[in-house]
Order: sequence, then C-alpha cells, then structure tokens
Amino acid sequence: MNTIKVYLKEAYDELVHKVSWPTWAELQSSAIVVLSASLIIAFLVLVMDFSFRNIMHAIYNMFF
Repeated sequence: MNTIKVYLKEAYDELVHKVSWPTWAELQSSAIVVLSASLIIAFLVLVMDFSFRNIMHAIYNMFF
C-alpha cells in the first residue's frame, strides 16, 4: 500500500512541477492545426471513396 502512495505522490509532483503545459494560445493554435488536417484528410478519403465507387460501377457495368 505504501508503494501506491509513493507512486501517486511522485506522479503528482511530476505533473505539477516538471511538465510544461501549453498556454491557451498555443493550445488553440494546435487545435486549429489538428482540425484543419483532419478536415483535409477526411475530404481526401471522401474523394478516393467516390472515385473508387465510380470506377467499380463502371467495371461491373462493363462486364455484367
């Protein structure tokens, strides 16, 4: 039980004193970058899905 107390104390100490937390402006900037990248990747997947679907429909209509 003593080891759990030591672990929790050390974890708290590290989070409070050793971790450098981002400022609100840095956090907003990072969130905008992640959101933008996610939207771009989602759009690319949508385009690839639409293209593949049309190609497969063309192939199936050609042979069947």
